[in-house]
Amino acid sequence: MKRFFQLGLLAASINVYAATALSSTSADTAEFVPQWAKKAVWYQIFPERFRNGDLTNDPTVDDIKGADPRQPPVQWRVHPWGSDWYELQDYERANQQANNETAISTHLLRRRYGGDLQGIIDKLDYLADLGINAIYLNPVFDSPSLHKYDAASYHHIDPNFGPDPQGDRALMMTENPLDPNTWVWTKADELAIELIHKAHHKGIRIIFDGVFNHMGINSFAFQDLTKNQAQSPYKDWFSVISFDDQKRGTKFDYEGWFGVKSLPEFKEDQQGLAKGPKEYIFAATQRWMNPKGMGSEYGIDGWRLDVAYCIGHGFWKEWRSLVKAINPEAYLTAEIVDTPENVKPYMQGDEFDGEMNYNFAFTAAEFLFNPPHMAITAAEFDSKLAELRSLYPKGVAYVVQNLFGSHDSNRIGSHIVNRGVANFRDWQKYFSASQVAINPAYDVSKPKAKDIQLQKLFAVLQMTYVGAPMIYYGDEVGMWGANDPDTRKPMLWNDIEYKQEIHDPDGSQRKPDSVSINYQLKNLYKQLIALRKTHQALSIGSYKTIQADSAANVFVFQRQYKDETVWVVINNAQKQQNITLPIGKFNAVTTLFSQSKAVIAGQAVSINVPAKSAAVFQLN
Repeated sequence: MKRFFQLGLLAASINVYAATALSSTSADTAEFVPQWAKKAVWYQIFPERFRNGDLTNDPTVDDIKGADPRQPPVQWRVHPWGSDWYELQDYERANQQANNETAISTHLLRRRYGGDLQGIIDKLDYLADLGINAIYLNPVFDSPSLHKYDAASYHHIDPNFGPDPQGDRALMMTENPLDPNTWVWTKADELAIELIHKAHHKGIRIIFDGVFNHMGINSFAFQDLTKNQAQSPYKDWFSVISFDDQKRGTKFDYEGWFGVKSLPEFKEDQQGLAKGPKEYIFAATQRWMNPKGMGSEYGIDGWRLDVAYCIGHGFWKEWRSLVKAINPEAYLTAEIVDTPENVKPYMQGDEFDGEMNYNFAFTAAEFLFNPPHMAITAAEFDSKLAELRSLYPKGVAYVVQNLFGSHDSNRIGSHIVNRGVANFRDWQKYFSASQVAINPAYDVSKPKAKDIQLQKLFAVLQMTYVGAPMIYYGDEVGMWGANDPDTRKPMLWNDIEYKQEIHDPDGSQRKPDSVSINYQLKNLYKQLIALRKTHQALSIGSYKTIQADSAANVFVFQRQYKDETVWVVINNAQKQQNITLPIGKFNAVTTLFSQSKAVIAGQAVSINVPAKSAAVFQLN
């Protein structure tokens, strides 16, 4: 089959999206990062679990074929949104008996709750009210799984995320996937454009998740390869070990991502990805950044790149050039869970603008959450943060996504409950220790008030420190959960009734935990986001450590922009402390966030800060 890709880079005259609500500040010519990303407050959405806005598009059992677990269910239905997470429903018990499915993870992977794009559209006002101005969407492309990291295509939104799944699938069958000129716009695709448009209208940018290292076994390319073997036009797309060949006595085999056969890996060459998948990815990139040739203001505002470390640098360099030609203001962030020195090569201006800043999360956990025998001192905390700030070229530290929990790690509340189970920085060890399927001793109960207090302390740091804060959906209302798949529970909404959680992963029962919105925590996040957006020093201001007192377990830093000077005081001790700091030339203080007022006496400012709490004040 002949390839018809026409991938000429779009002209530099493309209209760059510049609506007033989203306009960038003047770019620093010494920086390569988009300036708007410094002021971003990110919100990560896992679409299948965020909001079911359209009950008519809910997936059927046929729509999940090809996803793990591969064993077909004897019964199946969309799972009730407000159910007890570990409680098996009647259809799950039927599968348990018929297929001898004893592992709770099997049932959790098979569940679908019906989240869709309409649900996100319906909740844009919620996000705007919270103060969010940037959304990172986990994969939305066609896929049979709940997570959609096993894409069937990159040029279509999953039909079950749109209003007409059956019609969309019929329309998609009319295409030649190798020829972008034949690609259609489905109802789900159109709804994605509507979501982007409505988000932009509210001053919210959106980036998509790009999973360019592998596809799923349902993909058009892999399906054709499986059928036609060495005669397939996709024979050079994947890392094939052997084809079906009776003469040679070989069976079809291929490389799966980290050995996972449901995720066949693309073949790589010296430049990164092989020609076929590379050209397809380039075409899909253009499609979503400049849909229908309407201009980049109608497209997504950038990409988050999954397992970016699994693809050669050459591909990312070429791909960045394409992206920036379409929209010079696009933001590119990568998943690179690695040591700082191994992250650095990706952030030199020719690949990514930022990263999901797990190293920030690791460092914060070691200072704020770890038990004493695993904790670092205030001085060590200061040193580790300084290392991360100096790691990148100018501007990058301001646009990295400062997160804690995500779809790939336990939620912050559950991390705090289980602090000490392992050190977060020891990624592989911690990843296993925080999964209930591997560690039955992991505590799945609801965080207590003392745990929520620690989350609040982290939130102050996250919203005032250098870098763009990113909230994982539901953390702001107190959701909790162990690592994947428990970190992907359905979002809490005030119009849905939630059963108490009384079941443990093994099916036994425990003391009930009420499942409801923590409005106090939500209001705190809203207050801190507003504080960050009101005081530019907290987003684009310079940084200076004022005090790193290891003996008192106190850490104080300054953010300054023009005439605005803001100090952030973190009392990490287990007792209330009156913290006194010399202020030099300043003679006035305004308390911005604290349970007590900061006061000036002579050449010093003093403030009472409760145990495991923080204060923020402005000096003039």
